[in-house]
Order: sequence, then C-alpha cells, then structure tokens
Amino acid sequence: MTALLLASQLAKRPVVTLDGEAVARVKDTVFDGPAGQVTGFTLNGLGVLAGPLKRALPWSAVYALGRHAVMVSGPEALTEPGVVVASGEAARGAVLGVRVLTDAGAEVGTVLDVVVEGGTSGRVAGFRIAAAEAFDRDRREVFVPRGETLAVSGEALVIPVGACHFVADDLPSFTAQVGAFRARREPAAGGRPEGKEAEPW
Repeated sequence: MTALLLASQLAKRPVVTLDGEAVARVKDTVFDGPAGQVTGFTLNGLGVLAGPLKRALPWSAVYALGRHAVMVSGPEALTEPGVVVASGEAARGAVLGVRVLTDAGAEVGTVLDVVVEGGTSGRVAGFRIAAAEAFDRDRREVFVPRGETLAVSGEALVIPVGACHFVADDLPSFTAQVGAFRARREPAAGGRPEGKEAEPW
C-alpha cells in the first residue's frame, strides 16, 4: 500500500508539472463519499496574496500525489471547476464534523479529517475521528478504516462494525491496520472472508 496522507495536509500543496513548473496550489480536496474516491482539487493561485483560481484539477489528470507536491503532466491538466465539483455525490469538506456510526447503529465519533492514499489511486482509506467516549474512553482521536461501500450524508457517515477492530493512533500504524482490514474482507477459498464469522459487518 502507498503512503497515507491526510486531506488537510494537501491544502496549500503546490501543483507542479513534470517540467518543474508550479502552476497552482491546492485549496480543497473534493471527494465522492459513497465511492470513497478523491475526484479532484479546487485551486488557489500562486503567491502570498493569490486567491481562488477559476480552474480545478480533476483526479484523472493527477500524475502522482506525493508528500510535497501534486504532480501533473502539464498546465493543460487544469480545467473548469464544474468538472470536479459538478457531481451530486462530490463533497468538499461536507463530511468534516459529521457523526460516524457503525452499520449496527453504534456511535463511533465525529470526522476530523479524511485519510487518502498517496501515489495515483486517490482512494479514501479511512478517517481521523474524535472518538466518542462510548467507543474509546482512553483516546480522544483515532484513525478508523472505511468499508468498500460507504453511506454518507450531511448528518452521518456509516462504516462497517468490523472496521472498529482496526483503529490506530497515528498514520504509520494505520497503514498496517488498513491492510489487515482489507485482507480480512478478501474472500477466502470457501467464499467467506477469512476470519469472518456469521456476525453482521
């Protein structure tokens, strides 16, 4: 699995072409909640006083997402904002602050940030949440993986109850937990995910 990044860490990251030219800065990460996928970025201009650009960067035009920059092939990768934000499922920050519930109805906490995979996948790996006391009395914040399908609205985000067994305190350990969570959900030879009993997920 590629390195995991927080969506909030992408803000102000430069958008750089393969020729080394900085063409913009990331303003917001836009993602499709149910699909668990980044759809692109809204942008700011360069410079201290630069404001929002009337251009956006669709995920399909991202060459690579790294720790220091978002790479694109060239300036032509930037497009009209409607291409990125027009989807009815796309949300820019709309998931922040919403309650996290399991599909069994238990409250887990509230979303503080979105965790995305680096590289070229644009996949949402999970969330950093403020943990509800009933979920974890010892930790204020935890990372929790998302399921393959994700129900999200303006009021709540629903994750599989099984995801609650794969929480972590930081991004490095969360990488291993996401891998373990995904491996458990892969079908074993008998057709049932390995280690899965008959309990609901």
